[in-house]
Amino acid sequence: MFQPFLQHLEKELFSRFTLSSRPIAPELEFQISQRGKNPAMIESWCYQCPQLRKIRYTYINAGETAQIFNSVIYPSYQYDLPLLGVDFLAFGQKKILVVLDFQPLFRDPDYLEKYIKPMAPIREKYNELAQDLEMKFYDANQYFSPYLLFAKTDAQTVVNRLFPAYQEYLQLYWQLVEQAQPKTDPAEIERIVKAQKDYDQYSAERDPASGLFSSYFGHEWSEEFLHEFLFEDAVSVPVAAEKK
Repeated sequence: MFQPFLQHLEKELFSRFTLSSRPIAPELEFQISQRGKNPAMIESWCYQCPQLRKIRYTYINAGETAQIFNSVIYPSYQYDLPLLGVDFLAFGQKKILVVLDFQPLFRDPDYLEKYIKPMAPIREKYNELAQDLEMKFYDANQYFSPYLLFAKTDAQTVVNRLFPAYQEYLQLYWQLVEQAQPKTDPAEIERIVKAQKDYDQYSAERDPASGLFSSYFGHEWSEEFLHEFLFEDAVSVPVAAEKK
């Protein structure tokens, strides 16, 4: 269901940036599970370029049971840009959840005006994809913008509305990357480094996908995937406890 989204992202990335691969452990890059009703395949990609230090995306294909496309783009540390977050999940044709956002690292008014406010006109065009759903695992006021797309929807809407919205959000994000001025003050750069690391920690502790990964690929693999690939700057809780 979401393969066109992955293909569009790849086409955009390779046409706009000079990418180099970031290594992924072979067991995390590709895995097949025979658990459950249908076999599930998970495959991941990771790149970097001067403007973007980590571009990761993952696709889970479990046939009609599940189709999942997830991506996060982390700007290089000299840029205070928000992260680009994509999470599209389909469990059959009718149970579909989509999340798309520029995830702010900071909340000061100038930052939100510069990087988040430009999303407003796109969000208004696709209001049916901006439902007032409850966030069960996250604080909506932390790492989410007021203009995120967050909706339960159907397969037809994915094709007719989500795909053009996705294209427009990506286009805007590339514009912000192009216009961004690199920071040179070490204190400002350190603030960005900390904010991105805090994002990984927050996300690793709350990401509900870990349960899904465990159901298909086992708990041990899921923990490794979470901490070694998805949110590699997060410190697992037992290790954190030992360090204190």
